[in-house]
Amino acid sequence: MRVKCVLCDKIESIDSGSPLAKKLRNRPIHTYMCDPCYDRIESRTKERKESGDFKLYHKEETDDEW
Repeated sequence: MRVKCVLCDKIESIDSGSPLAKKLRNRPIHTYMCDPCYDRIESRTKERKESGDFKLYHKEETDDEW
């Protein structure tokens, strides 16, 4: 299966039977990122978390009696 990275537009080939390929076929909302882009985003996110400038917004859950 041929896939295209959403960030750098690099086209790669992955095994059609892999779990990632099945996920991309069955759920079009999921997108593919190549390994270098994924690693870059992961490292930059870790840097922001460690610096204290990273805010993660959670939806407030209210206790509903129903």
